[in-house]
Amino acid sequence: MGKIQKIQKRSGAIVDFIPERITNAIYRAAVAVGGRDKSTSERLSEQVVQILEQRCPENCIPHIEDIQDIVEKVLIENGHAKVAKAYILYRDEQIRSRRKKAALESRPSENIPWSKIYHSLVWSVENKLDTIQLFNERIAKGEYQQIVNASESAYEDQIEQTAQLILERIDDIRIVIITGPSSSGKTTSTTKIGEHLRKRGYQLITLNVDHYFFDLSMHPKDEFGDYDFETPQALDLDLINQHLKQLIAGEEIIMPYYDFKTGTRKPNQTPLQIKKNEIILIDSLHGLYGKMTEGIPSEQMFKLYLEPLLQMRDEKDEFIRWTDIRLIRRMLRDAAHRAYDPEKTLLHWHYVRASEMRNIIPYVNTTDAIINSAMPYELALYSHKMLDQFNQWTEKYKDDPLREDAYTRASRVAKVLAQFTPIADESPIPLTSVLREFIGGSVYEQH
Repeated sequence: MGKIQKIQKRSGAIVDFIPERITNAIYRAAVAVGGRDKSTSERLSEQVVQILEQRCPENCIPHIEDIQDIVEKVLIENGHAKVAKAYILYRDEQIRSRRKKAALESRPSENIPWSKIYHSLVWSVENKLDTIQLFNERIAKGEYQQIVNASESAYEDQIEQTAQLILERIDDIRIVIITGPSSSGKTTSTTKIGEHLRKRGYQLITLNVDHYFFDLSMHPKDEFGDYDFETPQALDLDLINQHLKQLIAGEEIIMPYYDFKTGTRKPNQTPLQIKKNEIILIDSLHGLYGKMTEGIPSEQMFKLYLEPLLQMRDEKDEFIRWTDIRLIRRMLRDAAHRAYDPEKTLLHWHYVRASEMRNIIPYVNTTDAIINSAMPYELALYSHKMLDQFNQWTEKYKDDPLREDAYTRASRVAKVLAQFTPIADESPIPLTSVLREFIGGSVYEQH
């Protein structure tokens, strides 16, 4: 057992010292600049621990900032200047992120689609669905079916309008990018838009970027040792870009295949070539990330962004957070389709959000269209399904300083779900609904 057992976080909390987190941090920085050598990260981490133990007297509790200073020193002294720069930039980004959270910013964010939010709010007000109280009152009147019908109709209108925008530029567009943060409804929305285009004689051909993941052994990990699939650096962006250019030029490519069971990528597996009236489809979290489509003219791309932009206030007159809706959606989907424990989704969500804020949200207003995929009735369903679990997680993590994020999210969601009249009946929900992607029963799962 090492000399150092505990460290102090910036919040003042005293937590266990886990040297592997230093290795993970160094490796993340290396990946950011194209490096994938884990053994070097481990060796450098060992040096950091040795220096720390030499400097630290018996029973001392070093501060996290002191450890990070040593990491920078070791990287530079070992000739890893680029990695050190990436590490410093990431560290600085974390500091600025904390300051932003602590400060009340008066100016509106450029990353928020204000126009779309305004129209969504107007719709909510007109349909008396802009507060949980009004929603519950309509449910008490027996208007559940009417709420479902109106919500689904509004979503379908957006799908049709988006398809029309694509058709208006069909002579120039070679790639359709459908993106948005995790569990925003990309799969169902992509299928529906494809149906509209097929009626006009056009076909979306998917370039599945999931097959371009690097081997799992080359993935960076977060501070808790979880593999980070959320970062665009987990993908072979250079190869994706090369293949896109070849496809646009009419050439045939040989796609790789990624085996998620073994965590390995097999090169040159599936031939693909784009024919006349076929359009390349990229359905990806990171579709807006510049390096994925670097060098491709903007007029050849149509970019669609999805987000559940629910405009509904709780009993404290605060708007329900979209990220909480997506968290629940992902829990349900992962549990149903991937046998993934919902609690693990909660514990990993901090990393999902960090990647979204860095690699997705900043590009929202570079898109050609935005679709609001929220259904005002969905939280009443989630109240029935998951309120008890969120209450349990709130109690479990309330005194755990390492799981402060999980506690904050769980307690916030539990308070919101408790305000809804719970609904167990899913029969009024169409089998083509975007919600079926998460609660199950979608007709598109059969295709």
